Amino acid sequence: MKKVLITGASGFVGGYLAEHLLSLGDYDIYGTYHSESSKDSSPVKDKIHFLQLNLMDKEATKTLIERLQPDEVYHLAAASSVGASFKDPISTFHSNIDSELSLFESLKEAQLFDTKVLLVSSAEVYGYVTPEDLPVDESTPLRPASPYSVSKIAQDFLGFQYNLSYKLPIIRVRPFNHVGPRQATGFVVSDFAKQIAEIEKGILQPVIKVGNLEAKRDFTDVRDMVRAYPLLLEKGKSGEVYNIGSGTSHKIQEILDILIGNSSMEITVEVDPHKLRPSDVAEIVADSQKMKQITGWTPEIPFEKTIKDTLDYWRNIV
Repeated sequence: MKKVLITGASGFVGGYLAEHLLSLGDYDIYGTYHSESSKDSSPVKDKIHFLQLNLMDKEATKTLIERLQPDEVYHLAAASSVGASFKDPISTFHSNIDSELSLFESLKEAQLFDTKVLLVSSAEVYGYVTPEDLPVDESTPLRPASPYSVSKIAQDFLGFQYNLSYKLPIIRVRPFNHVGPRQATGFVVSDFAKQIAEIEKGILQPVIKVGNLEAKRDFTDVRDMVRAYPLLLEKGKSGEVYNIGSGTSHKIQEILDILIGNSSMEITVEVDPHKLRPSDVAEIVADSQKMKQITGWTPEIPFEKTIKDTLDYWRNIV
């Protein structure tokens, strides 16, 4: 049985990844969490071994790694909000870079050179892409458009450097937007869905606040995304980087239309200047052929189902 460590296991993606690995069997799963509230709300809180850890604490991380001696590590823990990174770039950098360095140094010092690591970067590293760049493959130039994307480039390149310098078997992935039930607010689909659920319950007036509706993004259901992770850890090449995305882009307007179309309420749409970013990219769509060729992975959940499932999730909790 493989001993697996998921950093950030109490988070949105971490919970789904743990559920998927449990469904596969043959995994003894350990997961880190930062706050008690995140662990208590996790759907896998009673199904995996949860360990409270601040990854920026080097000594605590080193002690955990030496004790666990994991066979595989999925490094998900990170500050994940692009919008929040504009408001507090310093915190974003410390959260994303310091924690990863702490993990890599701990693995190196414990001489765990056979422990496979899946480093989850982000498609945000591509930043400003031109129409000529589309679809975006792994060789597309990196033009970071936010403090978050700069921090993810640093994470990504640190993974490459530790593989090159110390032969740690690190595989880097650049997932494009992944969405679905249980995603926190601060992300477009959840923000819209929560507002509509609150309007339906009479908590809010029938007015939904939006940012840029013209931007087009490549969305993949989180439940499909986590299926790709163990496939890549098994079949991917150490030191390489792989895109993961659906290969189709959708306007933010389309998401809003689907959500409003699934509600019986008459809803007015208003632009909120606070939701507009200092910089934004017109369209991003993934070229994931590199990973699909070695794993056979394709997304299975229809886009409309993902959006409706997210709305139903918020209807059940507001």
